[in-house]
Amino acid sequence: MPNDINSYRLTSLEEPPEEYLAQIMREAEEDAFIRQEEATKKYFEELQQNILKSKEQWKTTNPS
Repeated sequence: MPNDINSYRLTSLEEPPEEYLAQIMREAEEDAFIRQEEATKKYFEELQQNILKSKEQWKTTNPS
C-alpha cells in the first residue's frame, strides 16, 4: 500500500484506506465549491452586462 495519498492511484488493484477516500472526497468537494462560485460569479457578471446592453438598445430605439 502506498505511504501517502499522492502515491495512490485509483487504478490500483488494492482497496484504498478510508482516510484516502475521505481526503479524495474532501478535495473533490472543495474543487466543486470553487468551480460553482466561479460559475455563479461569471453568470451574474454576464447577466449585468446583458442588462446594460438591453437598456442601451432600448434607449436608442425608444428615445424620450
